[in-house]
Amino acid sequence: MKTLILAIAVLFSGAALIVDAADDAAAEALMKKSGCFKCHSFDKKKDGPAYKDVAAKYKGKPDAEAKLYTHLTTHPKVKVDGKEETHESLKTTDDAQVKNVIQFILSR
Repeated sequence: MKTLILAIAVLFSGAALIVDAADDAAAEALMKKSGCFKCHSFDKKKDGPAYKDVAAKYKGKPDAEAKLYTHLTTHPKVKVDGKEETHESLKTTDDAQVKNVIQFILSR
């Protein structure tokens, strides 16, 4: 019986990894479609900050998700090379997709 329970636990943990991988793939695909990688990368600053730096900035902050949601959906003004530009929004109206991208960024 213990072996059966252990086997089921292993199967479910493997399924969780597959779901996480699919969510990461979906987040990356939406970010690519939205042009995010033109100005951002995972670990190097470009015109915009690296995603690892964004994750570090918001780590442990209770309003992190709300702030990123606003930033990714409202076309805020940002400074690039001393010039003010409009930040592009994610190319989706699906809240679940936006939240998936936010989780992806914060997990870097």
